[in-house]
Amino acid sequence: MSEPATSGHIESMQLSGPTKQPVCDELQVITDLLPLDGARLLELGCGAAEKTRQIVEHSDVHEIVAAEVDQIQHRTNLQRDDLPKVSFKSYGAEAIEEPDGSFDCILMLKSLHHVPVPLMDTALAEIARVLKPDGLAYISEPVFAGDFNEIIRLFHDESLVRQEAFEAMRRAVARGVLELADERFFRNRIRLQSFSQFEQGILNVTHTDHNVTPELLDRVRSKFESYREPDGYVFEIPNRVDLLRKTG
Repeated sequence: MSEPATSGHIESMQLSGPTKQPVCDELQVITDLLPLDGARLLELGCGAAEKTRQIVEHSDVHEIVAAEVDQIQHRTNLQRDDLPKVSFKSYGAEAIEEPDGSFDCILMLKSLHHVPVPLMDTALAEIARVLKPDGLAYISEPVFAGDFNEIIRLFHDESLVRQEAFEAMRRAVARGVLELADERFFRNRIRLQSFSQFEQGILNVTHTDHNVTPELLDRVRSKFESYREPDGYVFEIPNRVDLLRKTG
């Protein structure tokens, strides 16, 4: 299970956390930290709605509004007809098109660092605005470390934007926009069977143009292949979760 913070104050917030972190699926952490049963949940940056589907299938959530800014992915999401509890919408965290105090919980999975840096403070203020009093915002971010990160940084170095996302959350807590309820660190394990699977799922995403040259692609492939094991390519990815509460 995920590892809790030592206290609920800004001083306890850490960017990368302890060296040893438990390995678990993020759905475990979500269901551990969020009171999902009967909740109205907003997911910001839902992507292909994989976690959205898991939450519906493993909880008694009342409704999920799943928002995505990538128009290609959003159009694909609108074609889904097997998630009656889910409404797909298109807007970013910096401009949430929902009424004040309309959600019990908000979920951001690896998406805060994709918000333009000058708009991160606005995004967190928007999150506070649409949360009900004592509502919770679950914001998970990848920690800039680990073997998988070493591959990705060859073509997409996110060290600065991840730091900016963390600092934006610290400012929100310091200013009283939101309160730190918990901070946890864990590793999720992924298993890939081939470089083509990595290429399709990471390099060719529609929300980011990585502009990878043939020469760079060869370097990325070589680095990826260096992690080959008999049963494929296994990576443990470190993550940080900041659980923020709206007070008052």
